[in-house]
Amino acid sequence: MNLILLGPPGAGKGTQAKELSVRHKLVQLSTGDMLRAAAKAGTKVGIEAKAVMDKGELVSDEIVVKIIAERIEQPDCAEGFILDGFPRTLNQAAALEKMLKDKKRKLNAVIELKVDYNRLVERIVGRYACAKCGEGYHDRFKRPKARKVCDICGSTEFSRRDDDTAEAVTTRMLAYYRDTSPLIGYYFAKGTLRSVDGMETIDKVAKDIEGVLAVRS
Repeated sequence: MNLILLGPPGAGKGTQAKELSVRHKLVQLSTGDMLRAAAKAGTKVGIEAKAVMDKGELVSDEIVVKIIAERIEQPDCAEGFILDGFPRTLNQAAALEKMLKDKKRKLNAVIELKVDYNRLVERIVGRYACAKCGEGYHDRFKRPKARKVCDICGSTEFSRRDDDTAEAVTTRMLAYYRDTSPLIGYYFAKGTLRSVDGMETIDKVAKDIEGVLAVRS
């Protein structure tokens, strides 16, 4: 089973991808992680990517797709994969489609996590994490059971992302709607798009995604 999760920053793609990878034995693929791993491994395309990154430049779509093509051939992707954060543009989607077709593989579903803008800003601005183990919390929706003490490791140190501000979120959302939201129409036309309410609880979103996959499988 090969999947793409679509949705703006903070929609919960990473959380749902992690849950799906466990339930269905899929590999969660992040382009950033793959680029760094390929560069470290010194593969042909990894060396190519490293040369670009070392200059502080953006890696081309062509290189990214090559990295993905190389990665999905590895044994742990035999059951399938979930693409997290890719594609982000129509050109990337077209290049990905061609690569998968060449490898005689296909996307089983593209799942859009639909969100409400104002509620999403509240969700992002209020989130923080344990500085030691990374467990996630929220000012309103998920506070530690003991005040200022991590439920998992007992640490009293927490951190917030520098870009989790209302202003930064607005900028990221504008970029999403400009560059990535056209993919919703693209995959709808392909017949692979399915949408779920990303503003529901994590468990409810997961259940709705499972309902989509049951129909698509």
